[in-house]
Amino acid sequence: MPEIVVATVVLAILFDISNGYNDAANAIATVVSTRVLSPAQAVLLAGLMNVLGAFLTTAVAKTIGKGIVDPAAITERVVMAALASGFIWNTLMTVIGLPVSASHALIGGLIGASVAHGGYHILNIAGLKKIFLSLVISPLFGIIFGFLFMSFLLRLYGRLPGSTINKYFGKLQILSASFMAFSHGSNDAQKVMGIITLSLVSGGYLHTVEVPFWVIVICALAMGFGTAMGGWKVIKTMGVSMLKLEPVHGFAAETSATAVILGASHLGLPVSTTHVIATAIMGVGSTKRLTAVRWGIGKKIVNAWIATLPACALFAWVISLILHSLLG
Repeated sequence: MPEIVVATVVLAILFDISNGYNDAANAIATVVSTRVLSPAQAVLLAGLMNVLGAFLTTAVAKTIGKGIVDPAAITERVVMAALASGFIWNTLMTVIGLPVSASHALIGGLIGASVAHGGYHILNIAGLKKIFLSLVISPLFGIIFGFLFMSFLLRLYGRLPGSTINKYFGKLQILSASFMAFSHGSNDAQKVMGIITLSLVSGGYLHTVEVPFWVIVICALAMGFGTAMGGWKVIKTMGVSMLKLEPVHGFAAETSATAVILGASHLGLPVSTTHVIATAIMGVGSTKRLTAVRWGIGKKIVNAWIATLPACALFAWVISLILHSLLG
């Protein structure tokens, strides 16, 4: 393959690692903050389940590969600019300690780079509407499912002593954290699979948006490696700063988020796993009382979410112009 395709694949791997690094909190913030698992145990478990989840389906990858822009209308440089933009944003936000949506970063980057390359008309408006709808609705499902499931658990077990509840749900939380990491891999790793496949199609190396097995393998491993690195500042924000969690809350939040994410993966809809688990935690916390959730922290997280897509679109637009001037 030409050097530019190899460079695209390398950038995709770096983006996937940065995604896992920031999104490690999605899978393990609750299980670490409740002290059910040590940080080392949690990141190793999450990394392994991320890898396994990435092999579940390629439906989301196909949506990303052809749902945002026509592969024939772009070049590998467009994909490079999108990936570079997302990698920079993910890394910056992880250093700051804010959880962000890698989905928004990647989609925003691809939109900005595509517009810089060929204008707005090459975007797939129908596909983008479907993607944006899933990104907007999924956090609502997260907070509703979290609130309802936690309310259900309280009705069943709320009269038991707190020590008894924590004992049993501590064990169950290991299972729920595993499934959360699995669902994270099933949705987030696929986004980069779709981007690499898009690059291969645009370069003429593939004729259809069918994800090659080697792409699945490298994206799965990159996501697992990034998660195993653990973005500790983000984990603290999600698992400690926003809400004081006990094992039963962690179990409820992870189980609710997993249901939403796996459902979306089955339907081929890219969602923000960060948004879903964060809103599930908010929903669970609201069953205590509304003031149990530190909404000031939640506001900072939401502001970062809102900024992600336009910021990455702008970054990618600038990077695309720079690549065009350097490479011709």
